[in-house]
Amino acid sequence: MAPTVREVEVFVVGAGQAGLAAGFYLRRAGLDFVIADAQDGPGGAWRHAWPSLRLFSPAQYSSLPGRMMPPTGDGAFPTAEHTVAYMADYERRYELPIVRPVRVRAVRRGDEALVVETGEGDWRARVVISATGTWWRPYVPHYPGMGEFQGRQLHTAHYTGPAPFAGRRVVIVGGGNSAAQILAEVSTVADTTWVTRRPPRLLPDEIDGKALFDLATRRQHALDSGATAPGIADLGDIVAVPPVRAARSRGVLKAEPMFARLTSTGVAWEDGTELRCDTVLWCTGFRPSMAHLAPLKLRGPDGLIATEGTRAAAEPRLHLLGYGDWTGAASATLIGASRTAKQAITEIARELRPG
Repeated sequence: MAPTVREVEVFVVGAGQAGLAAGFYLRRAGLDFVIADAQDGPGGAWRHAWPSLRLFSPAQYSSLPGRMMPPTGDGAFPTAEHTVAYMADYERRYELPIVRPVRVRAVRRGDEALVVETGEGDWRARVVISATGTWWRPYVPHYPGMGEFQGRQLHTAHYTGPAPFAGRRVVIVGGGNSAAQILAEVSTVADTTWVTRRPPRLLPDEIDGKALFDLATRRQHALDSGATAPGIADLGDIVAVPPVRAARSRGVLKAEPMFARLTSTGVAWEDGTELRCDTVLWCTGFRPSMAHLAPLKLRGPDGLIATEGTRAAAEPRLHLLGYGDWTGAASATLIGASRTAKQAITEIARELRPG
């Protein structure tokens, strides 16, 4: 007997912040939907982040739709643990139809629907929302000598805290927020060297994630109308959360130019200068996790899928949520994912339930 293929109006891939925001608006719209999550518990990528990681905004500006994130006990910006607890409570409060752990293997075109292949059977959906984020595809650029280096190399995704680096010599690579936050705490126990491709720039102390979202939104509205407007990059690259400010006060936030290669014992620059180290920590970002969409053959030369809003330009039954500015202004943040999801579900509901 052939296995049963289940039917649903909307299938959401991923129960991270973007998937939960989509679920809230799908439920409010009265649509039939399911959310498949590969994780064995709530929290999305936040459940894998290092313990001291802080959001860039106070709790009141880091909330999903319908329910404010409760403030932290110490009044500081929320930690990853606090965010996971909030997301778990959010799932329960809205009784979102999440199935886990269910890994989506592929999304394929059917005659009148998209076919979603999972490890727990197949689904047919009139619309698929992909909300898998980027955490699962850590990016490390290639540099000569990487295979010769005898020390340890790891990426942000595998960083768990400063303790393993106590008394070591650590090179931290990257000019973004993760690099600055990790540098701030590793430098308290290790001899650190920070290297970046361009001089790092801290945002003004009063700028947080809420301000960044508002700026990104204004810029997108301006671009949509054919005007120009400053972007986040015009202000800086790094949010000055309290640990980063403390590192600044200690004189730690001093970056060297990017090295040219790795050696067996460390790193070396073009001018011949060498630095011995025990660890190279790559804080070099992530790429969209979209292997499940490969059968649709939608990726362009830049590795991204062309979109009109959140809808895939070449496959109107597919929407992309939470991957970054190309799928909505600041959509990789909690507040940005919420606003982008609202726009997407409004469009989907209008199409599936006309009139």
